[in-house]
Amino acid sequence: MKTERTSHPRQLVLNHHDEHLEGRFLWALALTTLALVAEVAGGFWTGSLALLSDAAHVLMDAVALGLSFVALRMAAQAPSDTHSYGLHRAEVLAAVINGGTLFVIAAGIFWEAIQRLWAPETVKSLEMLVIAMVGLLVNLVVMLVLRGHAHAGDGQDLNVRSAWLHILGDTLSSIGVITAGLVMWRTGWFLLDPLMSIAIGAVLLIGSGRLLKSGVHILMEGVPEGIILSEVGRDMAAVRGVQEVHDLHIWSLCPGAVALSAHLTVDGMSWAEAARIQTDLKAVLRDRFHIEHTTIQLECSQCQQGLVVSTNGTAQS
Repeated sequence: MKTERTSHPRQLVLNHHDEHLEGRFLWALALTTLALVAEVAGGFWTGSLALLSDAAHVLMDAVALGLSFVALRMAAQAPSDTHSYGLHRAEVLAAVINGGTLFVIAAGIFWEAIQRLWAPETVKSLEMLVIAMVGLLVNLVVMLVLRGHAHAGDGQDLNVRSAWLHILGDTLSSIGVITAGLVMWRTGWFLLDPLMSIAIGAVLLIGSGRLLKSGVHILMEGVPEGIILSEVGRDMAAVRGVQEVHDLHIWSLCPGAVALSAHLTVDGMSWAEAARIQTDLKAVLRDRFHIEHTTIQLECSQCQQGLVVSTNGTAQS
């Protein structure tokens, strides 16, 4: 049995290099960092736990923007002899670390909020309101900066959309803090500050939980969400000339980049038939499951030798 011809490493990664988009990310990251500094300083100055909680949310946004920017840079790099798929998993590893850190931050917010529920503290509500409005304004600007790319459809822009959704969540959180500031300014009901903090902490907990779940699933070579292994195998087996599908594996290199490997038992055939099966398999995997990075070995049931086919390459004898 011969081995398959190795595809060029660049075929295995998403290498769309967009300097204009990278510039937008840097602007968004700079604005988000300024908002983070303002909310942390303002939270300590006004005594508002809700503002500090929202600052933690902004921190998650800043990390999300940073990870997305790093993902763009990594996607432009060719794989090396030591990392044949490139360094896309660094994004996933950072997301797992980020998720664990946010769990700790959320726990701290809950603890402090419970203390303040028992003994509410006076908050400089007017100053808190002004700082929260500045944060909201920054979020709206960042959303506008990323909007055009966030609603496109390719793999790179799905990465941008993820960051955009982070900012959208923080925008809603800022609206909540502004609402709390208005109520406390008009009524002096400072109990609302820890209550709003608990709500924001819950959002952080849910967000960090999703980060951890998604990141760990990818690191554990789990089947990507939205793909059912048995359905892929069934549709591959339905291709004319395929008798059986076995040793089927599907995993994510990183979010948006799915890889597949499988062994297929086929009827005795000519090279033309092998090429036809290859084309049909590529169409099924691409059109129905959006899987592009595939390596498939064809095993001839009536031959002494097997065929190894990469759907990115050609059949080999």
